[in-house]
Amino acid sequence: MGKIVALGRNYRDHAREMGEAGDEPPLLFFKPPTALLPDGGQVIRPRYSLNLHHELELVVAIGRPGRHIAAAHAKAHILGYAVGLDMTLRDVQTEAKRRGHPWSVAKGFDTSAPLSAVVPAAQVADPNELVIELKVNGDLRQRGRAGDMILRVPELVAFVSDVFTLDHGDLIFTGTPEGVGPVLPGDVLEATLNGHTDLRVTIVDEQEATPAGGGEHGGSEHGGKHDHDEHRGQAAIPGGLPPSDARPAR
Repeated sequence: MGKIVALGRNYRDHAREMGEAGDEPPLLFFKPPTALLPDGGQVIRPRYSLNLHHELELVVAIGRPGRHIAAAHAKAHILGYAVGLDMTLRDVQTEAKRRGHPWSVAKGFDTSAPLSAVVPAAQVADPNELVIELKVNGDLRQRGRAGDMILRVPELVAFVSDVFTLDHGDLIFTGTPEGVGPVLPGDVLEATLNGHTDLRVTIVDEQEATPAGGGEHGGSEHGGKHDHDEHRGQAAIPGGLPPSDARPAR
C-alpha cells in the first residue's frame, strides 16, 4: 500500500457548513497507513477526544505511477474506486485551527480511514455518476455525487500529482459532502458506493476496543493495557490539546 492523500473542502456545501466561503481551492493533508481500517472493523475513539465526526468520501485508488498528470490522461492512472470515511476528531481539529497547527492528530489517528473493497475502474462507466451514501444506525446522514465535487476525479488526480508523485497503491480521499456530524461509541456506520461496494464499521472507545490478534489496525496495542497507551493518555495530549478542551459530542 502507498500513501493516503486526502482533500478538504472539495464540496462547496460542506465548506459552507464548516464556516468557509466555499470558493477556495481544496486543501491537501495526509493520513498514515495505520489509519486504514477494513470493512467490519472498529473505529477507535482515542481517549484524548470526546467529539468524533464522520466524513463520507469517495476514494480513488491509483494503479499507475505519475507526476504532473494531465486531467485528460488521469483515467489511465486509476486502478479503481472505493467508499471510505475520513473520521475526524472535531474538538482536536478545532483547537488545531485556532492555534494554527496542522490537522495530523485530528485526521490521522489509528483507524481514522475505514475503507471498502476497491471496485475496478473498468466497472465504472462514468465516475461523475458515482454516488456515496452514509447511514448511522440506519438513518441517512450523508449523500454525495462525484460530479458535484469542486475538483472532479480527473482534475483532482491532476491537482494531487502536481504536488506529490502518485505511486501504485496510493489512495486519494476526495473530500466529503455536507452532513458531517458526531458519532458515539456503539454507533454503526454503513457506507455504500452506488451498489458497487459497501463498508460497515462500529465506533468504540479506546478503553473498550476489542483486540484483533495483532493486526495492523486493530491489534492488541489498542486494548488499552500497554505502557505506550497509558503514556498516551497522560496530560501531554498529541497536538497540544489539553484534556479540559475536549468537548462532549452533541
